[in-house]
This record gives sequence, structure tokens and C-alpha cells, in this order.
Amino acid sequence: MIKFDRFQLSNGLKVIVHKDKTTPILAFNLLYNVGAKDENPNKTGFAHLFEHLMFGGSANIPSYDEPLQKVGGSNNAFTSNDITNYYITLPKENIETAFWLESDRMLKLAFTQKSLDVQRNVVIEEFKQRYLNQPYGDIMLLLRPIAYKKHPYKWATIGKEISHIENANMNDVKSFFYSHYAPNNAILSIAGDIETSVVKKLAEKWFLPIEKRDVEIRNLEQEPKQTEARSLSVKKDVPFDVIVKTYHMCSRTDKDYYATDLLSDILSNGKSSRFNQILVKQKRLFSSVDAHIMGSIDNGLFLIEGTLMKGIKMKDAEKAINEELNKLLKEKIDEYELNKVKNKVISRLIFSQVSPLNKAMSLSFYELIGNAENINNEAGNYQKVTINQIQKVANNVLSPTNCSSIYYYSGN
Repeated sequence: MIKFDRFQLSNGLKVIVHKDKTTPILAFNLLYNVGAKDENPNKTGFAHLFEHLMFGGSANIPSYDEPLQKVGGSNNAFTSNDITNYYITLPKENIETAFWLESDRMLKLAFTQKSLDVQRNVVIEEFKQRYLNQPYGDIMLLLRPIAYKKHPYKWATIGKEISHIENANMNDVKSFFYSHYAPNNAILSIAGDIETSVVKKLAEKWFLPIEKRDVEIRNLEQEPKQTEARSLSVKKDVPFDVIVKTYHMCSRTDKDYYATDLLSDILSNGKSSRFNQILVKQKRLFSSVDAHIMGSIDNGLFLIEGTLMKGIKMKDAEKAINEELNKLLKEKIDEYELNKVKNKVISRLIFSQVSPLNKAMSLSFYELIGNAENINNEAGNYQKVTINQIQKVANNVLSPTNCSSIYYYSGN
């Protein structure tokens, strides 16, 4: 059970405090309710670009990292299609440094042309190295627009294309910042050996002077039900053929989320999973094959990715995957198999709650998607999943007409 206190400032900033006396290190996590799905379709990659720009100096602090390093702190950030998350770990005696740094860049970035030019070039190089010049790096760039036709999940966090970042100007950057980076669009979560009264005092000192902003109202196009199979074949300079099959699934807050997650684990979590036992070990069609879910806040994707052994034909590999999926549609799994994957998931959840940083991140995220209290319900939600639920979800999700596939052929 993770206990916490919660309060909200008059400018809309939500604050969560979890006291953990077992560690002298504090975790300071600031989540902004903005991700790639909030971008203009003709100006994508901005949420990720901002993750970088936020380290380029703010109104009163020209260097973000230097003062943090002086007090023994470290920091990082990540962007997804749903959120942008910034985090700091530092000794509890120096917690005010985190409030000072994060409040100043929430107040106002430096907005210098030099910072924009530098960070834009960094993102462009990342786009090239991780997505264009790395083997299989472009799979999600290719897959998303096949699977999604309306919802902005149809582009990756890095953006649709490099030109969108290359053409980003200062007006675009300022507009995105003031439309999304605001106290009334953020959740601050702190975990460690600290009193709520201290956090409240510091939050009021550093964040309360920042006024509410007119956050852009989210009005996303909903993805219609997919009614026919879609596919794309590509040939690239890669060592092995790869198949990727993806299916639309429910949102992160849907009651079927937990059953869908366990369904993916039944297929590929561990050496005793179905895919590994049958497709890798017995039939020797794949060197590896994995099933996982995206965990998106809106309706997400259930993915199956397999790397074919040399000499195996794509149609034979896909047929074998489909045979395993059909077993799930027709035959109920047994109690032992379900309990095995439940135990793995619940163990992972328990271990993840040891770290103050993980707890701070999770508290922010659960608050965003409904209620921070739900952090304590996750294990129970997985435990409640029944065999009938697994089969129901399998039939709803793993339909051939709900599938988008990429056949990624090696060029040699």
C-alpha cells in the first residue's frame, strides 16, 4: 500500500506527496498533460522537441544542469504520444533546488534562437540515427499510419518527417509552450523522506506565482473501427525478415485493459510462453517473437513482432502465428497458465514500487488517468481477470479484420 497526501494550488497545479523514510534521496516528478497526440498534423515532433528545449535554459537560469549537479542531483525526461515527463533525483536537503529549476522553466523558457537551433539539430540527428539509419528503426513510422487513419496516434513521438522539425520557428515554439506548459496542465509528485507541509510551503513559494494559462482544449479525432485487414510490404538493407502484426485494443482506463495485457503475456512472456515454446523452439520458424501492448491512454495497439529464421517464408511464418492466435480464440486457457502470468505481472508491479522515482512517476500518471489511488489497485485488477475474460478479449482484439501487418523483407 502506497500512502500519499494530495493538494492543489489555486493556479491548478496538482501536487502529490509520498513519504518514504527508507531513503535519503528524493524523487521529484513533473508530468505535463501533453504528448505527440496534441500536435498539429502539419507540425509534428514538437512535444519531443520541447523535451529537449526545456534543458536549454529558462528566464532566470541560463544553465539547467549545472546548479543541479552542484547539489548532487541528476535528471532526465521522456515524451510519449500521451505525456511529457520530467524527473529529478537529489538529496533531500537540496529539494528546493528542484522547485527552483522546474518552476523557472514552467514560468518561461529562454526562447533563444541559439537554443532552438541547437536542440532542433539534436532532434534531427536523433531522427536519422534511431529511426532512419538503424535497422528496423522505421517500423513504427511505417506501421502507425497503417493502423490509425484518424486518431493522432498515427504518427510517432519523433514526428512524421524531419521537415516538420527543420521548419520549426520561434513563433511555433512559443505557441506550443504557452498552450500546453502550464501549472493547470501539470501534476507534481514527490517521493522520499519529506513532510507534506514542507512540500506545500515550497510549492506555494515557487509555483504559485505562475498564473493559470489557457491550455489548448483537446479535441481528438476518434479512430473508427477497423473492418478489413491492412498490410504493407517493404524491402530494406537488414539482416533478417521481420513480421509485425498489430491489432486495435482498448484504452488504458478500460476494464478490459488488464485482460489484454495478460493475453499478450500468455503469448510471449518468458521461455515457457506459447510463442517461444512452439514458434521458436519446436517449429524453429523465428529466432524471437514477442507480443506486447502499447499501454496508450486512448485506444491503443496490441503488437506481435517476430524475426524470421533464415530461409523461412513470410507466409509460413504468418500462418504459424495465426494458428497460435486461433487456439486462443477457440480453446480456453487453463487456470495454471493464467495464474503463471498473473504472478509475473504482480511481482513486477511490487518490485517497481521499491524505487522512490518509480513511485513518483506512477503517482503522477495514475492521477492523470483518473486517480492516484489506483496505484494501489493494480495488482488486484490483474488478479480479478478470469479465463472467460481472456477469451472474450482475444475474440474482440485478435480478429483478422482488426489487423494491420508489415512484412519487412531483408535486402540480401
